Amino acid sequence: MQHLLSMNHLTKQEIENFIKTARTIECDRGTLPMEQTFASNIFLEPSTRTKNSFYIAERRLGMDILDLNGVDSSVTKGETLEDTLKTLEALGVQLAVVRQPETGILQQAAQGLSSLSIINAGDGTGEHPTQSLLDLYTISKEFPSFENLRVTIAGDIKHSRVARSNAYALEKLGAKVSFVAPVPWRDESISTDYITMDEACVQSDVVMLLRIQHERHVIGGQQGDYLQEFGLTKQREQRMKDDAIILHPAPVNRGVEIESSLVECRKSRIFDQMANGVVMRMAIIQTLLKGELAYEYKNYQQQTIS
Repeated sequence: MQHLLSMNHLTKQEIENFIKTARTIECDRGTLPMEQTFASNIFLEPSTRTKNSFYIAERRLGMDILDLNGVDSSVTKGETLEDTLKTLEALGVQLAVVRQPETGILQQAAQGLSSLSIINAGDGTGEHPTQSLLDLYTISKEFPSFENLRVTIAGDIKHSRVARSNAYALEKLGAKVSFVAPVPWRDESISTDYITMDEACVQSDVVMLLRIQHERHVIGGQQGDYLQEFGLTKQREQRMKDDAIILHPAPVNRGVEIESSLVECRKSRIFDQMANGVVMRMAIIQTLLKGELAYEYKNYQQQTIS
């Protein structure tokens, strides 16, 4: 595997291998250091968790890091993203982590590359595969199997790359996925299985909340109205299964999609997701550049002991 661009392109086995590799990294609390490897983080949209999570993952792997954004790259001079990636490849960069606003452009850009691996860190309203994989890893630590697991994704489905990536992946793993959204924010190309938030809280093992994406559309009505009709309130949380969990890719709009006190409640795994993001992104990088870590790291340990 050279690139990670879409969850829809991964097989069930490949998804499970990413989860196993992340578990190996977390359990062993170490990794096989890479030889000198250059990573370029190209973030043309704002990011806190994804960008810094990748930076920490890359540093833990001993990589040298080049940071590019829309201000200090030649994109501001009219250079295409495809040419930027070809330039980085020519300079000897092995990995590019890319977030940019145009949906689907990375598929075309990847075709002309031979030695540079691309990780999609979010493309417009397209996909966010690394967020999906860290979400899956978080879920896997709570439940023995994805088979028949009830997962509800609630929020701005139409504009959410997280919803799309998770819908693809969860269905491949055998989960039962439902959605909650106001009618204008539904995307029936993903699913037609829309339920109410009250139904979701009663029947779901996992409730995944999404941020309202203010930057992608004009929002009508009051934010408080959204919480009462489509968000997670204290009353709804009390009706959830005892072992159910709450996820959110963040940033969280407290008091909009979730009542503020629930962000840190017993069922919440929101900050666990962030911690798991570093481990999973290390696993993704290792898999793309070196192959499956679980095998390599065991060999490294044996060599060290002997």
